[in-house]
Amino acid sequence: MNDGYHELRIPGDFDPLGVAQAVLAAEPFTDFVLYERDGRWSLAGDPIGEVILRPGRLVRRWAGTETSAVWRDDPWAALREAFAGLPAPAWRAYGFLCFELALPEPFPDGDRTLAHLVVPRTEIEVSASAVIVRSLDEPVLGLVRELVAQSGPVRCRPPAAVELSTDGGADYRKRVARVVDDIRDGALRKAVLSRFVPIGFPVDFLATYLGGRLRNSPARSFLLRLGGWRAAGFSPETVATVTADGRLSTQPLAGTRAYGEGESADRDRRTQLEADPKEIYEHATSVKLACEEMATVCADGTVRVDEFMSVRPRGTVQHLASTVTGRLAPGRDGWDALAVLFPAVTVSGIPKAPAFERITALEDRPRDLYGGGVVVLGSDGSMDVAVVLRAVFEHDGEAWLRAGAGIVSASTPDREFEETCEKLRSVSLSVVRRDGAR
Repeated sequence: MNDGYHELRIPGDFDPLGVAQAVLAAEPFTDFVLYERDGRWSLAGDPIGEVILRPGRLVRRWAGTETSAVWRDDPWAALREAFAGLPAPAWRAYGFLCFELALPEPFPDGDRTLAHLVVPRTEIEVSASAVIVRSLDEPVLGLVRELVAQSGPVRCRPPAAVELSTDGGADYRKRVARVVDDIRDGALRKAVLSRFVPIGFPVDFLATYLGGRLRNSPARSFLLRLGGWRAAGFSPETVATVTADGRLSTQPLAGTRAYGEGESADRDRRTQLEADPKEIYEHATSVKLACEEMATVCADGTVRVDEFMSVRPRGTVQHLASTVTGRLAPGRDGWDALAVLFPAVTVSGIPKAPAFERITALEDRPRDLYGGGVVVLGSDGSMDVAVVLRAVFEHDGEAWLRAGAGIVSASTPDREFEETCEKLRSVSLSVVRRDGAR
């Protein structure tokens, strides 16, 4: 037992997705977050503590007690203070950060959520060789042991058809053209414009996640049911990873071509991607901004590009990809890193402030989770934040997809619309209708 948590280690030879399916199909948790990184899946269920950030107000709940505080100007300081005061010596927290968290006026509706993070009552970590369970409730260990024993290979259900465009993309093309005009007039250099795609039927999120994960090769993946939200996604990149000893990295991806249509076609498109001036410019400017942002919070001389403009396959697309690293300066932490890196340049634009203006003016609804982050925090200062892309969402009885493209001066409306379709297929080909839904 450790800090009140009972622990159980189950060695074996496991299919992590099969274990996740067996556990989550049994519905042992009300709210939960499943997060994959580096070959391990962490399942956090049933909050003992919660931190919920809304415009101007932060709510913290712990073991049945709720406190509320006013915050102004700096949401990251409010979140730092909330977690610094948790009445536990060691914890991990899981949750989401909404795109609007970084906007000057995040939401006109003060009741909307900007961030929701939970400290779980039960954590299950699954790898190919072991399942480790930590829970404040000892009987949960026995339940999980039984469910793990029943697990096997993933059983997938067939997906349903999702229409990716009802107007042929006419509206999106018009909005892209407006942004191109703004860029050519010198108002900004890049803006990432997204489009909303309603699904039209209730989604089985567990089945969608399992099928989608088998079809994708993400940097991170996630499945969550938290605070009235459901989401499943296959993130192509991280906005920030911070280790306990202060090493910081970000993975900007920008520049896209389709992938998965055969070895010859994939190779030809990769060659096109690596030689396209528009894609190279978009990527290089994104990496440059990431370096500049990291330099404001990292020790002098530590920021560097460890990998530049390689090509990574991510589901139905392939991207130009880079990795920027640094070491946080003394007195700086992961919240400082997020204050400059979030939202990722690859979902916002350059410079970010005028890009935010174009996004809020031209997109007809808030992004919420899309373009935000799914996050895992540690009491040791570690942090891992995946960009919420290639995802399916459900809230207030409505389910949808969303995808965007980076617009620069050389962009064309037709190509940018095509790019959103290529990205959407990473998820749309895996969406499963909920049983009994019409």
